[in-house]
Parts: sequence; structure tokens; C-alpha cells
Amino acid sequence: QVQLVESGGGLVPAGGSLRLSCAASGRTFSSYTMGWFRRAPGKEREFVGGVSWSDGNTYYVDSVKGRFTISRDNAKNTVYLQMNSLKPEDTAVYYCAAKTGTYTGTYNYWGQGTQVTVSS
Repeated sequence: QVQLVESGGGLVPAGGSLRLSCAASGRTFSSYTMGWFRRAPGKEREFVGGVSWSDGNTYYVDSVKGRFTISRDNAKNTVYLQMNSLKPEDTAVYYCAAKTGTYTGTYNYWGQGTQVTVSS
């Protein structure tokens, strides 16, 4: 079992930055691929990016490439989402999630989400 708790959301002007954190419980954190998702108002949940457990490779949806960076600190059981050059369309509830295997497929564990609001 893995429990995930996100933090770091808030209100930021367009062009600003935020760093989200996702703290995980469990001693096998390093064996999980971690993903970040978001759900904007009136839209379906969207995969933002992920970081592989095996090689640390990262993957991003095209709309955030070059602006968002995912990293993980296995010693702290934490994964981060650094968001730069934020746009109003990045406004959403952001969730972290964990799964075994690659970053594609079904994620088994989810955090409660943290709100990110980007003002224009």
C-alpha cells in the first residue's frame, strides 16, 4: 500500500512558478513509477507527466514540455512537479499517483489533489 499527499498548490499569476510536492508512505516508494495528473474545471483528468521507478526517465504531455519538470527523491519518498511559465489553462486540481511498471496504464494509488490556479 502507498499513501500519497500532495502539497504546494496555490494562486499564481500567469508566467509564475509553483512547485508541487507529493509525499509517499511506504518503504517501497522507489519501486513505483510516479505520475502527475490534473483535472481542469469541466474537463476530464489529464496525464501531465511521470517519472520511471527503474531509470528515472521522465515523460510529459506536449502541452507542458519545456515548462514542467518532474523529479523524485527516493530518500525522502517524495516526487516533485516544478511548474514554470504557468498559463491560465494550467489551472486545475493536480494529483500525484503511483503504479508499478511503466508510466502508461492504470495507476493504483492516488493522492487527494491540490488546487493550482493561474490568474491572467
